[in-house]
Amino acid sequence: MLRNIVNLKHTVAAVGVAVLLCNPAFAQERIDTLLETLRAAPAEAAKSAERDVEREWSRTGSPAMDLLLKRGRDAMAKGDFVAAIDHFTALTDHAPDFAEGYHARATAYYRADLYGPALADLEKTLALNPNNFNAIFGLGVLVEELGNSRKAADLYRRVLALNPHHESAEKALEQLKTEGIGRTL
Repeated sequence: MLRNIVNLKHTVAAVGVAVLLCNPAFAQERIDTLLETLRAAPAEAAKSAERDVEREWSRTGSPAMDLLLKRGRDAMAKGDFVAAIDHFTALTDHAPDFAEGYHARATAYYRADLYGPALADLEKTLALNPNNFNAIFGLGVLVEELGNSRKAADLYRRVLALNPHHESAEKALEQLKTEGIGRTL
């Protein structure tokens, strides 16, 4: 009898933790805490803090969706953008509220020189996760390539407000400043 009570307590505790971890409010609080840690991180700890944020954003909550994300990323790594787009499209079809699926597909579209769909997916990503500094950076790169350097500079500054150690945004903004764009008076 005592063993059953102990087992029941462990089961209730495990279910409670699982419910807590699956709770969207808890997940958002965790991401907010990780973003604050990243903003305050010294340079030597920034990469680790950045990876923690990205890892949290990549949590789908489903083994099947995790597999689609992995297959898409693997295809991207091999340069097979068509396959990557297919996997990410399946992911966004089955998990339409998962921002990182749209961000990953936007990257695949961009690498396949499909700027219109890349732009649409970046906008969807940012509608779902306005703090995704990597998507904001991607949008900056895209609008810069399309000729809007001032908007790109604004986007790079926005990235740096979220992630002060984002090396690519720092370099891109510095490059625009050497061209006389993005300077503050």
